[in-house]
Amino acid sequence: MPAGGAAGNSRRTRPTAWLCHDAADVILGKAMNEVTAGLLPEGLRDRLPPQAEAAAALLRGVLDTVASHGYERVQPPLVEYEESLTGRVGAESGGNAKLLRFVDPVTQRTLALRPDITGQAGRIATTRLAHYARPLRLSYGGPVLRVKGTQLNPEREMIQAGAELIGSDGVAAVTEVLLLAVEALQSAGLETLSVDVTLPSFVGALAAGPWPVAADKIEAVHALLDGKDVAGLRAAGASHYEPLIAASGPAEAALAALRALHLGAAFEARLADVAEVVAALPADVRVTLDPTERHGFGFQSWIGFAIYAPGVRGEVGRGGAYAITHPDGHRETAVGFSLYVDALVDAGLGLSAPRRILLPAGTSRADAAKLRAAGWSTVAALSDDADPHAFRCTHRWNGVEAVAI
Repeated sequence: MPAGGAAGNSRRTRPTAWLCHDAADVILGKAMNEVTAGLLPEGLRDRLPPQAEAAAALLRGVLDTVASHGYERVQPPLVEYEESLTGRVGAESGGNAKLLRFVDPVTQRTLALRPDITGQAGRIATTRLAHYARPLRLSYGGPVLRVKGTQLNPEREMIQAGAELIGSDGVAAVTEVLLLAVEALQSAGLETLSVDVTLPSFVGALAAGPWPVAADKIEAVHALLDGKDVAGLRAAGASHYEPLIAASGPAEAALAALRALHLGAAFEARLADVAEVVAALPADVRVTLDPTERHGFGFQSWIGFAIYAPGVRGEVGRGGAYAITHPDGHRETAVGFSLYVDALVDAGLGLSAPRRILLPAGTSRADAAKLRAAGWSTVAALSDDADPHAFRCTHRWNGVEAVAI
């Protein structure tokens, strides 16, 4: 047999084992595609009708409420340089551990998807809008993404809406922002709300003043207080902090318990500020106070808050006073809040009765335009046998009027 013939024959045929492997790969690949075609990474989800429209409507409603109080909307990008997302408000706002990073193929610099929009609003306020008059009122809304969720909230992607008042963190500023958060949630349909007020810097001030704690032990004491660990406090030699745990509960009683500790004039003045903020809340809002809990927002200063509602898992919002860093290093006070739209959707809010009408093939554009102007969502049939139910329509146009089906 010619040499060329042997080579040519080997090119035309492949060993049976190879063919079996190829067939197995094709079958396995097809099976994997069928299994994964509808799957999403853990913590991510599709919003389908009508929940997707409910989310959009709720976001619009929150931002409209905020805008009516003079807050102007900004729209920062979903992706930024990693250092930009952690350098203004502090790593605690988004958390380096929460950043989903990747390398920009254009610049070879590390980029990250935002886990929170607060820091982005701070960046805009201290750079592009640094020359604007203070206090500066900004609002925002959009998706955020974290590396992983929490045990209580496993979702990694969320829709966040919020407002930031930059240039003041006084009682008037905090009161405005907290009342605005409550109003926005009530406008979204949450009739019953409770606000948990926190004092993030209180323990640190005590440790540096009347109840001394070594600098290298403050965080440990804070963690024990967060966990309400009385035994741990005693073991750490910080039993004098136990009254703070007992002073948690309904706001008025908690404030009275803290005043009874006679911590000094500076603390008395700060507690008076907190009492003024609490007194401004509507009577139908339940208010509690916990001087030891920080809600994971360690960057907050003298006051923080978390908002809850019956039937809603976890917080529906959180906020408080903080400071942002300018490019030249100086710090500027601010107050803000973030609301979580997905929690509202999951609670069944934002849904409205559909007004969808099927337009038979051949319906005039003028009739369709009139129906849309009257508030209908029109669905144009592309064939004579279109089924209104299949397109989730509630009515059918007969050429003269809408007929319920």
